[in-house]
Amino acid sequence: MARTKAEDSLSPYRAKRDFTKTPEPAPKRAAKTGNSFVIQKHAARRTHFDFRLEHDGVLKSWAVTKGPSLDPTQKRLAVMTEDHPLEYGGFEGVIPKGEYGGGPVMIWDRGTWEPIGDPDEGLAKGDLKFRLHGDRLKGDWVLVRMKPKPGDRGRENWLLIKKRDDYAGDGEEPTQDYDTSVKSGLTMDEIETGDVPVWSSKAQKKSPR
Repeated sequence: MARTKAEDSLSPYRAKRDFTKTPEPAPKRAAKTGNSFVIQKHAARRTHFDFRLEHDGVLKSWAVTKGPSLDPTQKRLAVMTEDHPLEYGGFEGVIPKGEYGGGPVMIWDRGTWEPIGDPDEGLAKGDLKFRLHGDRLKGDWVLVRMKPKPGDRGRENWLLIKKRDDYAGDGEEPTQDYDTSVKSGLTMDEIETGDVPVWSSKAQKKSPR
């Protein structure tokens, strides 16, 4: 059976993970596409927020160092990362230490998104405008790709910026206001020490930690 565009784009995701050692979902053949988005707080080597938009059967992903801001004057660095499978949008748990991205993962926000204009054109030009309908984040946003610099080392750096609308607010930082999961209601510490998916070398399967 021929590979789909989504399956090809998920090759880097597969290559970076050993699915016998991490509870992260292995990609499955996408049956349909939608317009979901998810923001996952991820305490890996450095804590950051993974911003993911469903498009073309995958989750287009950016690591936002300081997390999204509702202040339109704040331009948040968003480093584009590998595409993730749609199943990852429901993942909350602990990636084992020693594995790629080891640390707890929280679903900090989720909902749907709608592009403003042609999303393929926006991604290609590096000017992706969109509207979020999330539990916590709403309104209009833009992702702007920065010009590459010698020190980027192949990284694709973007800026995540809130557009000024009824949901914007000067100085408002939602990542400081909300510290629990919209899925489970747990904090990062509770996710890390609680009954969540984590790999056990003895059981060779997902087990409570």
